[in-house]
Amino acid sequence: MFRSFFPDEYLDSAYVIDYEKLYREGYRGLLFDIDNTIVPHGAPADDRAKKLFEKLRALGFRYCFVSNNQKPRVEPFAKAVEGNFIENAHKPAVKNYKKACQVMSEGGVILYPTDTIWGIGCDATNEEAVRRVYEIKQRSDSKAMLVLVDSPVKVDFYVQDVPEVAWDLIELADKPLTIIYSGARNLAPNLLAEDGSVGIRVTGEAFSKRLCQQFRKAIVSTSANVSGQPSPGNFSEISEDIKSAVDYIVGYRQEETGRPKPSSIIKLGKGGVIKIIRE
Repeated sequence: MFRSFFPDEYLDSAYVIDYEKLYREGYRGLLFDIDNTIVPHGAPADDRAKKLFEKLRALGFRYCFVSNNQKPRVEPFAKAVEGNFIENAHKPAVKNYKKACQVMSEGGVILYPTDTIWGIGCDATNEEAVRRVYEIKQRSDSKAMLVLVDSPVKVDFYVQDVPEVAWDLIELADKPLTIIYSGARNLAPNLLAEDGSVGIRVTGEAFSKRLCQQFRKAIVSTSANVSGQPSPGNFSEISEDIKSAVDYIVGYRQEETGRPKPSSIIKLGKGGVIKIIRE
């Protein structure tokens, strides 16, 4: 479900959205931020806001405010317009995307959350940046690394001939799936395996998906550990050596204590022959 929570249309204001059209199309629930979306930052619910939500209730919508602010800010606003709310929502801040993209565009290396475990990342087309990742992990560049993209459409740009079965595998995957393709292209040469293949995963996780969208290139994703050591299950398990070696650490999802499972890995051979590397 959460893979759908990414914008495919941008408008100047929440007040210009055609809510009647959305209702006719079958939508019944709406999520809003508050500050700089409905009102200026820190402002109370004004008459314009109250009239908007009165209209939405009359149409038949239910709505919820999702804010990174604390309860004393969010609750009074939600009550004033008769809405539900989630405070301290930990939505990723725009500054994280901007800084991460800036660092990678300058050839730097980042530490960031992905759809599986935390990863070390860089511009997947920059050979020197990829070399630095190998150096940080203290591993040979004869061992390839995978890359993340935000859309299946991007796979075609990095693979010469995508087997038809790949599209079905991507569409039907119900958990993170890395597919190894032959005939990689438009990527740093030292990123690829000796046979010219590359592992690509279409991420559905909120931060890494938007990061790929903003960066507009594939991003390297490799576990945040020195080669041969256990992969950290969450941010707290990442060693100080790794943290001090990268150029930027994304300030998002650092407090999580869960231990996500690694992705499944499938290798596609000639004619779409499937080999399962890891279930």
